[in-house]
Amino acid sequence: MKTYIITFTLLACSVSTFAQQVLDTIYANDQKNVALFFPNPIRQGITGANHFVFTYNREKEQYFGLLQARPGSESNLLIVTSNGKVYSYILKYAEKLPKLNYFIAEASSMGNEKPIVKKIDQKNIKVDSNVDRKKYFKKFSNYLLKLNDESVAAKRKKAIKLQLQKMVYNASEVYLVIEVKNKSGIDFKIDYLNVYRTNGNKKRKASFQSLPQEVIYKHKMPSTIINGKSQRFVYVLPKFVLGDNEKLMIELKELKGGRRVILETNL
Repeated sequence: MKTYIITFTLLACSVSTFAQQVLDTIYANDQKNVALFFPNPIRQGITGANHFVFTYNREKEQYFGLLQARPGSESNLLIVTSNGKVYSYILKYAEKLPKLNYFIAEASSMGNEKPIVKKIDQKNIKVDSNVDRKKYFKKFSNYLLKLNDESVAAKRKKAIKLQLQKMVYNASEVYLVIEVKNKSGIDFKIDYLNVYRTNGNKKRKASFQSLPQEVIYKHKMPSTIINGKSQRFVYVLPKFVLGDNEKLMIELKELKGGRRVILETNL
């Protein structure tokens, strides 16, 4: 089982006024969420290493984000808010956390992001970052599908095989390369394919939790797997870290049918 880390060029952030000051340190671990509250909604948040994960709402801008970490060397966190303010912090792992909530003042900003502006007919039009992100997701997904097939985990049920071939961290997202193969004798129409983080024992339902994961982009996701054929596709999710007792679960359900395949792995 392999987890890939592939580094592409991150979005460059131009800062017009960078204050010469020592960066504050924020401590995190994989047992608790550390919450960071900003004076303006978060537009972008990037950590410098994959064992630190900063999650925030990418669809609807909100004022707070959550930080978690696994043991490892120190790193950094870069935040850009909706008004262009830039915040930067040193990140360290700690078993005991000095604080769980950080309320950030605008005065602690390192400076202002220089907006990307394109002039057309003497009018300033801002570049749509959401369109740019989808183009990047598509390009990187195509790249992953060209790589050799491998297997992280697989599950077969009633001649339907569900396979997780790659799990790739890139910037603030994680890419899942998935393959579905149909040898059942009849076509398999897909109702849904969902991704979850699970924690606990299914036999003890009171302690079992299944948390749906947000999917921000689907690449070449099919509606039907024809009998005798297979289809590879990519799911893009916000980056996450599995805890010691957590597993990744992928559930494939047939449309207007009873066939269901559930794949679980702790990677």
